[in-house]
Parts: sequence; C-alpha cells; structure tokens
Amino acid sequence: MTLTFELKPSVNEEPAFIELNKLLKVMQLVENGGMANTFISDGLVKLNGKTDLRKRAKVKSGDEVTIDETVIKVV
Repeated sequence: MTLTFELKPSVNEEPAFIELNKLLKVMQLVENGGMANTFISDGLVKLNGKTDLRKRAKVKSGDEVTIDETVIKVV
C-alpha cells in the first residue's frame, strides 16, 4: 500500500519537515508515540530505503518512509 503525506509550508525560511515518529502517528500506522518509537528503535522503519533508528529524523518533501509493506511518499 502506498500513502501520500503533504507537508505544510514552513512559516519561516526553514525547509518544512516532520519528525519520523510523528509521521507514523499522523498517518495512523501506530496507535501512539511510544509504539512509533519502538518500531523505529527495533529497526522496522526505513527512510529512503535505509533503516533509520533516529526517532526524530527530519522527513522532508521527496522522502519515502517504509513500515511493513506500507510506503509513505512525502510531498
């Protein structure tokens, strides 16, 4: 399954991003933040095809996050 997440533009000049654990919660792939953190630290989440253990990794437009067989494309 492929899902799409649209980043809202940043109000300042910083590039828009969402933290990896928050993305999993917003997309309702986990029940809560603790579960998101566990999935990430257990190596079950990939960012752009590579396992990423950083709970607060900055996910930006153009990135892909994979958990199980679900792919989230960030636009």
